[in-house]
Formats: sequence, C-alpha cells, structure tokens
Amino acid sequence: MKQTFAGIIFIAVWLISCDRTNNNPGYDYFPDMFYSKAYETYAENPVFADGKTLREPVAGTVPTDFIPYPYTKTDADRLQAGAALVNPLTADAANLGRGARDYGIFCINCHGSQADGNGLLYTKGLYNFKPASLVNDKMKAAPDGEIYHVISVGQGVMQEHGSIILPDDRWKIVLYIRQLQSDHPEGRPDSSVTNN
Repeated sequence: MKQTFAGIIFIAVWLISCDRTNNNPGYDYFPDMFYSKAYETYAENPVFADGKTLREPVAGTVPTDFIPYPYTKTDADRLQAGAALVNPLTADAANLGRGARDYGIFCINCHGSQADGNGLLYTKGLYNFKPASLVNDKMKAAPDGEIYHVISVGQGVMQEHGSIILPDDRWKIVLYIRQLQSDHPEGRPDSSVTNN
C-alpha cells in the first residue's frame, strides 16, 4: 500500500513538473545565479581593484578573424614586404574578376579606371593631390609584395585598406593591376604625366 501511494505521489509530481507554461516558468533554485547582476559598460564595478567594468584586452590578444601584418607604413618595410611577400594566387578568370570588382570599389575613385591616377576625386577637383599612376614603368617594376603592402598600410597620403579588404582580395587587386599594366604597353604615353 505504501509503495502504491508513493508511486501515485511520484507520478503526480512528475506530471505537475512537466507542465511548464510561458506564463508560469516554475521555481528557480539558486536565483542569485539565475539572475546575475550585470554591470553597465561604464558603471563602477567593485569586483576589480580599479573599480572599472570596461576592461582592456589582455596583452597579446587579437580580434576574431584578425590576421596580423608584420610591416608598418615606412619605405624600409615597403621594400622588405616587396622582397618577402609573393602573390599566392594565379591570374585566372575568377581571381581577376574579383580583383576588378574590388578595384572598382576601393581604388577607382582615386586611381581611375585605367589606373593612371585620373580618378573622379582628382579630375572633379575634390582631391588636391594627384594619386599615383599604377601603370607607369616604376610600378610595373615594383614587386607584387610592394603593391600589396601599399594597399595594406597605405603610402604617403593614401590611407590603409588592410582593415577593410581581406588579404586574398588584396592579392586579387594586385593581379588586376598587373592586367591593367599589361594593357598599358611600353611607349604609350602615360596619361598621368602632364607635358608643360
């Protein structure tokens, strides 16, 4: 008889405990763990010795998907990058197509559709400094790594694009620039050079 009564009680408790509706979430055991006290970003926090909630990242940590780049915006590093970095991609249709697309997004406004430095920002008078020609003899002789480096960290007044263009896409832009250079043969006047 005791076993039957205990069985009925167990089944009743089991059925009641399985009835959890949205309006009655049940009982919380250890509510201090379930409803933890959250601190606002700039609020005082007694947990830390300096009393700040907003913490500095641990030294040596990097954001997710961040790829460290060992060179800085100096001429010495540009030359080192040119000697050390080799384009890992081939100039196939897919890579050239993506390079052309990205060039049209990130480069064309300054360097122009022919990469001769006559982009709309300069030709419309919105930019005081003439952007560099990417199809002159100097750029044709520059290693791929130097062009990649300049895209990554910038040069002169040109700002870095490494934070907004993925590494593979930077290499694809280099491939597309090489294609533009091959379409601009030796002996043909460079439109970025003006005759006075």
